[in-house]
Parts: sequence; structure tokens; C-alpha cells
Amino acid sequence: MADNLTPLQHLNIFKTRGVQMRTFHITWLTFFFCFFGWFGVAPLMPLIREQLHLSKDQIGNIIIASVSATIVARLIIGKLCDTLGPRLSYTILLAVGSIPVMCIGLANSYESFLIFRFVIGIIGASFVITQFHTSMMFAPKIVGTANAVTGGWGNLGGGVTNLVMPLIAAGFAGLGFVSQADSWRLAMVVPGVILLIMAFVYYKYTKDTPAGNFKDIERTAGVSKKGTFLIALKDYRTWVLALAYAACFGIEITVDNVAATYFTDKFGASMIMAGAMAGIFGGMNIFARALGGYVSDKVGESYGLRGKGLLLGGLLLLEGIGISLFAQSQTLGMAILAMLLFALFLKMANGSTYGIVPFINKDAIGTVSGIVGAGGNLGAMLVGFLFKSESLSYADAFHYIGIGVAVIGLLVFVTRFRNPQTTAHEVPHVKLQQV
Repeated sequence: MADNLTPLQHLNIFKTRGVQMRTFHITWLTFFFCFFGWFGVAPLMPLIREQLHLSKDQIGNIIIASVSATIVARLIIGKLCDTLGPRLSYTILLAVGSIPVMCIGLANSYESFLIFRFVIGIIGASFVITQFHTSMMFAPKIVGTANAVTGGWGNLGGGVTNLVMPLIAAGFAGLGFVSQADSWRLAMVVPGVILLIMAFVYYKYTKDTPAGNFKDIERTAGVSKKGTFLIALKDYRTWVLALAYAACFGIEITVDNVAATYFTDKFGASMIMAGAMAGIFGGMNIFARALGGYVSDKVGESYGLRGKGLLLGGLLLLEGIGISLFAQSQTLGMAILAMLLFALFLKMANGSTYGIVPFINKDAIGTVSGIVGAGGNLGAMLVGFLFKSESLSYADAFHYIGIGVAVIGLLVFVTRFRNPQTTAHEVPHVKLQQV
């Protein structure tokens, strides 16, 4: 019975019994569907661009808007996780986020579409809750792997979205509900409804911790302390990890946003075919992010937090090289091969980053997670300016991104991720006492 009230020591993905594993599966599945709401319009942009007469500069602004609100939302959600709890935080976020997703089809101009796209960005804060909640459910020796699996399987939604949303739009048009030009409008109602359903599921079937919900327990450490935000801000390692996440997840959501358009414009692919090829990139999440978290845990067992940091730096360096190769690819086959290469290292770096996050500050896991997560979206917002530039092609933008990622990888590589008071095996969970 005691095992049911404590973090799990092992991860068995085929197990569903117990609050820990039930929460594990609901969490990654919810995060998966969040991508349908967050990036559902991305593979439909060729249709939207034509109907709303969008310029390259305007599309660039839309890309930036899609990740901008997430920056602030992740900071707020990280703090809410430490105080309100992940269960209520996720429920509120899903319910509120579903509204602009369902309503974006009402946009009839660049300005209105831009506003909807900006507000939808708050859904991206779901990642912080996913990582925080998983950290509550699993023990230190396995938390990196568990975080990577939930994050990776959730991120898989970004790839599946690229494949599925064009099919949903085509289905509505084929059934005669709307014209092909307006099919994207009705298609976006689907992920909005799914988010509402997941809000109910999350509230009904998860708990904040193995011991119960925050409102039912006395928190004797971590979340009961004040000033955790400032404590996290003062630790330079938090900022290095934020930069690292900007260089991996920030690039991932950028690719989710532009890949379909890139394949359409450069290689002449159809909307469905371009979405399928972009889906390959997201599909790597089915194993690559989990692999990064697993390797990070194994390296941590032998070399501690310092070893985890060296691993992350190396993965980012390889990712940067892969992105530059992708930018220089002149044939579709070479582009796909290069994309698979850098996708592997990018997604492993995602998992490796959050294999380190829970060890930075035992009193502010949610806050650190929020700051690092916000760093990912800040990176996506900044590189978005490259894709809106009239003087740069998308290939040029990817080339500069590759160089930047490699530089950040070198910075992470020389950063000393060490804490003299705790080792990589001693990340504390919030101590809880039943009342």
C-alpha cells in the first residue's frame, strides 16, 4: 500500500494500474493532443496563405506569434504547479486554451488570424505541467527517462498533427460540409473539442502526487516555500538550460511550424505529402526523446550531473551540424535524410535537458521547469525572425540556426553542472504528509 503513496522506482510503459502510471499515461496523451490545438493550423498554412493573401513577412509574424504567448504562460504555469498543483493547472489551461482553437476559423483577415494564433500559444505551457507532474510520480533514478517519455510521446503530436490535420480538412471538404478553401476553418474545431474532453479526463482521473492532491495534503517542503522564483533565477545553470532548450525544443516547434511550407515551396510537394514528410520529423519523438532521457539517467549513475551536462552539450553540437546539412540539401531525399539525422540529436537533447532540470533546485522544480520551458519558446520566437526576413530564404535561415545551435552546444559543454550538496541520485521530491 505504501508504494501507492510514493514515487515509482521503475517505469513500465505497459502498466496502467496505480495513480502514478495512470497519471503518466493521461499526462503524455493530454500533451499529445495539445499539439493538435497548438500547431493544428501549421500544415494548413498553404490554404490559409492563399485565402487570406498572406505575405512571407506576415507568415513570419504568425510563426512568431504562435510561440510568443507560451513564454509568459510557461513562467506562470510553472509557478502555479508549485502552488495550485498540476491537476488543476492542466484542467484550467485545457479549458481556456480550447476556446481560441475552436474560434480561429472565424478569422477573416491577417490581423484577426494573428491574434488567434497568438492566444492559442498559451497551450504550449502544457509541457511544463507534463514534466512537473511526471517528476512528482517517479523516483530520482528514473525521473529523467519518465520525463523524456512523456515529453517525447506528447511531442509526437506535433508530427501526427502535420499528417492528420490536412486529412481532416480534406475529409470535411470531400463530404461537402465546406469548400476546400474553407476546410481549415471547420478542421480546427476538432482539436478544440478534444482539448475540452481532456480537461474533464485530467480533472477526474489524475492526482497531484501519489499521496493525494495539494488541497488534501500538508506540503512540508518545496512547494510550501516562498521566493522559489527568485531562487531559480539566481542559479546560472537555470539560464544555461533555458538556452539549451531554446536550441533543441525551440528549433523543434519552429520546424513543426515551417516544415510543410518548406517542402511545398522548395520541392513542390502537395499539402498532404508535405504534411506527411513533416510528420516524419515529429514521428521521431516516439523513441528519440525517451532515448535521450534514458541515456542521461545512465550517464548520471556513473558520472553524476556533470556527465549529464557533457552529454547534453555533445547532443546539441551534433544537432547543429545536422541542421546545417539539412539547409544545404538540394534533393528531397537528402533533405529527409538530413532531417532524420538532426531530429535524432535534437529530440535526444530535449530529453537530456529535462533529465537535468529536476536536479537544479529541490525547492523549485516547477519554477525551474517553467523557466527552462519558456527558454524553448523564446528560442523559437527569435529564430522566427529569420523566417520572416525577405532577404533570407528558408534554407539560409536553417543554416544560421545550425551555427547558433552548435555554439550553444559548446557553451553547455563547458558549463559545470555540479551541486556540492546533492548528487544526481538525490533529487528530492516534495515531501508530503497526509492530514
